[in-house]
Amino acid sequence: MNRTLPAVRLRVPTHEDAVAWHRIFDDPEVMEFHGGTSAELSVYEELTARQRRHDAELGFCLWTVLDASGEAVGFTGAQPWEREWGPTGEIEIGWRLAREHWGKGYVTAAALQTLERVRAAGTRSVVAMVDARNTRSTAVARWLGMRLAGTFTTPDSRRECHCYRLGL
Repeated sequence: MNRTLPAVRLRVPTHEDAVAWHRIFDDPEVMEFHGGTSAELSVYEELTARQRRHDAELGFCLWTVLDASGEAVGFTGAQPWEREWGPTGEIEIGWRLAREHWGKGYVTAAALQTLERVRAAGTRSVVAMVDARNTRSTAVARWLGMRLAGTFTTPDSRRECHCYRLGL
């Protein structure tokens, strides 16, 4: 990537960020590879509460991404992979952004900060689980230097997911 990345700030999600995430992700394009529809507000309330616990216990979480004006534009960060399938026990990095901010470098800038923070917390490697059809997220994972480490089929939707890995 030859362009300058935008200034972003990562913050531990607040209770109010649950409302922002619910609004931001209430977009079929944003949710295309995440079930197609936004979850109920209560799901985001639980998710932001869980991220606050992760930050307190692990030193990292899925942080709210703020643009230069301080507006919440999505999340980027890391958390333990907690499903019974896939890279169980690994630390997964992930990102999700409001549609109007795609293609501007926000995810890449925030993901680079994430890698610095999880490395500082003592994490030795991370994975990214990406729907095989999600070319945008695949491009970010590869730009970060991640390498394809395996393929999984989701038990619920039977979709193919690629597991990318990066040693820190």
